Amino acid sequence: MFQLLKYLREYKKDAVLTPLLVVLETVAELVLTVTIGRFIDELSRSDTTMGTIWSYGLRLLLLALICLIFGTIGGLTSTKAAAGLSKNLRNEMFDHIQDFSFTNIDKFSTNSLVTRMTTDVMNVQNAVMMILRVAAKAPISICCALVMAFSINWQVGLIYLVVIPILFICLMIIARTTHPIFHRVFKTYDRLNGVVRENLHGIRVVKGFVREDYEGEKFKKISGEIRSDFTKAETRIAFNPFLMQMGIYTCITLIAWFAAKAIVGSQNGAVLSGIPMTTGDLQNLISYSMMILMSLMMLSMIYVMLMMCRESVIRIREIFNEKSSIVNPQNAKKEIQDGEIVFDHVGFSYVGDPEKLCLSDINLHIRSGETIGIIGGTGSGKSSLVQMIPRLYDATVGTVKVGGKNVKSYDMEALRDAVAMVLQKNVLFAGTIKENLRWGNPNATDEELMEVCRLAQADSFISTFPDGYDTYIEQGGTNVSGGQKQRLCIARALLKHPKILILDDSTSAVDTKTDALIRMAFRSYIPDTTKIIIAQRISSVEDADRIIVMDGGRIDAIGTHNELLKTNKIYQEVYASQQQGGNENE
Repeated sequence: MFQLLKYLREYKKDAVLTPLLVVLETVAELVLTVTIGRFIDELSRSDTTMGTIWSYGLRLLLLALICLIFGTIGGLTSTKAAAGLSKNLRNEMFDHIQDFSFTNIDKFSTNSLVTRMTTDVMNVQNAVMMILRVAAKAPISICCALVMAFSINWQVGLIYLVVIPILFICLMIIARTTHPIFHRVFKTYDRLNGVVRENLHGIRVVKGFVREDYEGEKFKKISGEIRSDFTKAETRIAFNPFLMQMGIYTCITLIAWFAAKAIVGSQNGAVLSGIPMTTGDLQNLISYSMMILMSLMMLSMIYVMLMMCRESVIRIREIFNEKSSIVNPQNAKKEIQDGEIVFDHVGFSYVGDPEKLCLSDINLHIRSGETIGIIGGTGSGKSSLVQMIPRLYDATVGTVKVGGKNVKSYDMEALRDAVAMVLQKNVLFAGTIKENLRWGNPNATDEELMEVCRLAQADSFISTFPDGYDTYIEQGGTNVSGGQKQRLCIARALLKHPKILILDDSTSAVDTKTDALIRMAFRSYIPDTTKIIIAQRISSVEDADRIIVMDGGRIDAIGTHNELLKTNKIYQEVYASQQQGGNENE
C-alpha cells in the first residue's frame, strides 16, 4: 500500500496537511470534552452566575467552531489527496499498459485490466482517504482519552484496559475472515466485466439470434455470485457495530456504577476512597469511553477496508511490475534502409516455449518492393508470421530481419512507422473520418486524405455521406459496413507511405472488383513498397510476384500462381473449390 503513495506527487502537501489538521481537531475535541465537564461542575454549584454560564457557553461555541473548521478542511484535503492519487495511478497504469507488447497483454485479460484501472483504483482511493483522516485521529484519540481518564480516576480507567483488548481481538477475527471473500469477489468482477463487454460488443449477434434472455441469465448468474459473496462479507462486518455498542454500553454501565458510588460516597465507596470525583468527571469519563470505543471501531473499519484494498493493491502492483517483453535496444537504429524481409530459421510460440511452436523452421527472403501473397487454412500461422515483422511479437527461435538488420536492433517507433499493418480485426475510433485517417499521418492535408481514399476505393462511399470526410464514426466503426471499414483502414495505412505494407485478410468484406482496383492502386501508388497480402480468396493473390502456401505452421510451397497450380496440392484444392462456386471466404 505504502509503495503506491509515491504516486501522490503534487498532492503530497494535502496528504501531509490532513493528519496535522486531524490532530488539531482531536486536541480541540478533548479540550471541548474537559470544558463540558467543568461546566457541569460549575452548574452544580449554588453560587454560579449568569456571567460564568455565558463565559463557558462562548468557550464551548468557540471550541465547537474550531473542531468544525479543522474537520472540514481536513476532509477537503484528504479528499483532494486521495482523488489525486487515484488520478495519477490511472494515468500511470494506462501509460504503462501502452508500453506492453501483445505478449504482456495476452497475460492479462482485457476485462481484468479494465477492472484494475477502475474498481481496484477506487478501492485504493477510499482506503487512502480513510487512512489520512482516521488512522491519524483514532490512535491519538484513544491515547489522549486514556491519559485523561486515568488522570481523573485510574481505578475506573482500568475498565477500558479490560474491554478494549477483547473488542480488538473480536474485530481482528471479523476482518481476517472477510479477506478471502473479497479476494474472490475481485475475480468475479473481472468475469462480470467480461460478460458486459462481450454482450455490448456482440449486441447485433445477440439480437439476431434472439439470445437476450440467455445473455440476461448469464449476467444475473455472475451478478448473483457477487451479491452472495458481498452478503457473506457484509454479514460478518455487521457484527462490528454490534460489538462496538456492546462495548460502549458495558463501559458506560461499569463507569456509571463505580463512579456513582465514588460520587455519592456509598458503602462501596471505600474502594475508591482518596480519589474524589465529581459529576463533571463522570460526564468526562463517559465521553472518553465514547471517544475510545468509536475510535476503535474506526480502526477496525480501516482494517476491513485495508483487507479489501490489499487485494486491489496486489492487482495494481502486478501491472506496474510487469515489464514489457519487447523493449528498445541501446543505440537503437532509426533508419530502415528498404523493405527487404528475411526469416532465418524462425520459430514462434505464443507462450515463449521452444517446445510448443505454432510456427516452425520458417526460411523466407522477400525482396524490397516485391508483392507477396500468403494463403492457407485457418490456424496455419499466416497472421503469426507477419506479426513478427513490426515486432508485435518476437520470434521465439531464429531471426527476423528488415532492411538487412535484425528487427530487434531497431527503435520500435521507427520500425512500426516503416511497417503499415491492416489487421484482420479492423478498428476505427470514435471521431470523424478525417481524424481516423490522420492516425496514419497527423500532418496530412485534405488533398492527401482524398488521394489515399480514392486509391483504397473509399472516396466513392465517403462522398455519399452528408458530412463527407467530417462524418462522425461511432466507436468501433459501428455506423459503417465491414467493407467500408476495411477500405478506410487501408487508406489510413497508405497515408504512412510505408516501406512495408501488410494486409491481413483486409479485403475479405469487399467484392472482387473493388479488391482488384485496390491492388492495382498499390502497384501504381507504392511500387517500391514491399506488399504482403494474406487472403482466403486466390483471386486476391494470384497476380502477386510470389505466393506462399502455409500449412500447419510451416511453409508448404512458394511460387507464382501458375507454378503452384501445377505443383502444389493444397493450392490446387483451394483453387478448384473456389472455381466450382465454393464459398470464397472459406
